Amino acid sequence: MFLEGKKIVIMGVANNKSIAWGCAKAMKDQGATLIYTYQNERMEKQLARLAEPEDLLIECDVSSDESLRRAFATIEARVGKIDGLVHAIAYSKKEELGGNISDVSRDGYALAQDVSAYSLLAVAKAAKPLLNKGAGIVTLTYMGSVRAIPNYNVMGIAKAALEASVRYLAVEFGKIGVHVNAISAGAIKTLAVSGVSGYKDLIKESDSRAVDGEGVTIEEVGQTAAFLVGPMASGIAGDVIYVDKGVHLT
Repeated sequence: MFLEGKKIVIMGVANNKSIAWGCAKAMKDQGATLIYTYQNERMEKQLARLAEPEDLLIECDVSSDESLRRAFATIEARVGKIDGLVHAIAYSKKEELGGNISDVSRDGYALAQDVSAYSLLAVAKAAKPLLNKGAGIVTLTYMGSVRAIPNYNVMGIAKAALEASVRYLAVEFGKIGVHVNAISAGAIKTLAVSGVSGYKDLIKESDSRAVDGEGVTIEEVGQTAAFLVGPMASGIAGDVIYVDKGVHLT
């Protein structure tokens, strides 16, 4: 129970197949108190079915600085300081996740960067005054940041920017005793991945290249996230930890 008494913000749970939900479950198992954020009324209803009565649900649209300000002001008023944050948010127009990368639209590129990469910086800024010393921030990335994955396209570029953001944030937040890292998860059938053209082939290929021939699970990713937000990961800063059962090795 290494997160006993810790208050963790979880951003990005879409349903019970989300990697963010795997993170939430692992952290709850380790004794954490959870604060979930949701974007709209539809997502609030989905979260309400998953969350436990003692969990806190806060509305937050990461594309709005005012919404972020309100959300973290509410969190501070309700629970005070926090000990960790999981940023599991990414978005791209579906039509940008297929075909040629040179055909990406200017607006589509900007949207993917804003929601998938810049939002980490905006969230970190809003959360900074609330973070206790020893807290951890974890975001989620994918191998498409360093490899040209078919159809991943603009999201791969956004994930590369996200990973660079992690390194810069790690330097800044390290000065206040907060460690910032990323998890590069393997291909898992989630709502986000289903938007990529040919995602079934992507998952099949990924599973076949895993060292044990089986795809990584949201629970396995969640266990690593729980470690990274906790005090035992205080010596890890600005890193991308691969949790993909070795798919990135070959």
